[in-house]
Amino acid sequence: MSREPRGLATSALEAWLRVEHPQLVSESGLEATLITGGRSNLTYRLLGGPTPLVLRRPPLGHVLASAHDMAREFRVISALGGGTVPVPEAVLYRDDTDGSAGVGTPFYLMGLVDGQVLSSPAANSPFSPAQLRTLSLDLVTTLAELHTIDPASVGLEDFGRAAGYLERQVRRWGAQYDASRSRELPELDALQAALRDNVPITVSSSLVHGDFRLDNAIVKVDADGRPRIAAILDWEMATIGDSFTDLGLLGLYWDIRSISEQAAAVAASAVDPGAGYPSFAELLDAYAAARGTAIPELSWYLAFAAYKLAIILEGIHLRFQAGETVGPGFDTIGGLVTPLARAGLRSLTERTP
Repeated sequence: MSREPRGLATSALEAWLRVEHPQLVSESGLEATLITGGRSNLTYRLLGGPTPLVLRRPPLGHVLASAHDMAREFRVISALGGGTVPVPEAVLYRDDTDGSAGVGTPFYLMGLVDGQVLSSPAANSPFSPAQLRTLSLDLVTTLAELHTIDPASVGLEDFGRAAGYLERQVRRWGAQYDASRSRELPELDALQAALRDNVPITVSSSLVHGDFRLDNAIVKVDADGRPRIAAILDWEMATIGDSFTDLGLLGLYWDIRSISEQAAAVAASAVDPGAGYPSFAELLDAYAAARGTAIPELSWYLAFAAYKLAIILEGIHLRFQAGETVGPGFDTIGGLVTPLARAGLRSLTERTP
């Protein structure tokens, strides 16, 4: 634990809180630590107030336009708080561009949710196969629940535009890719062209998370031994759009070991069928039953998910080259971009289960 971890001037934050939000800090003062995990936004645990808090801020450099939107993330967890989709408590948002609160960029504070994140096979050890199966089905039914929420009912009717969503997404991620270019990536270029030429017709629009996967959930075990999803995290890419983009990304991460073990490690996947996790096909059945809807062929959505992740990793690779990443594990990320692009191209020629 450190008083001044990189990216956060804890003493300045404490001074600002004492003036603006004195109820959030006690006499003992703040202690901050960078939470392990996360290769995009920076997340810190704050101790020293009446209850533990979490601070979220954008990365240190190469912040892409429309990405890392702290105000957007804060707005959606505020709107969903107390509802059927579990989220952390939204505490406060601050645009700290002038640095007066010790961050120097927009950030927000949320409540710390007890539990654990399943981000590697080692994290499965406390759970039985039956528990992991139950947890997996809870995860996908939580996604179905998100997709049934009327955005207007939670004050998010203007949170996005359903019409033309997929076309805009392809253009937007193409712009993100252009902003991160530092080398030739012919397979990713080919995937981009194929996605642009085959955009499907949207048949279901809803609130979408944008990065829905197991390691973006906090898991808690109830007194009866049943594991449950205690909170869904990382809402920075949430909007109103095509529901099945969330399923495509969940599917990519669920089966990411089919790309490589290195990809599974970087993408923080605990999913292991041998440990008790159901197949992605079973998740699709559970989602369809929970939402009461048919699921279209997902090949394009799986390919688009691979495209997005490849572009995200290419941006991280660029930040690593510039010395703007915090923590270990960034040196191998650039090597995963081309395997992901190849996986996306394969998805376009295969049928989902």
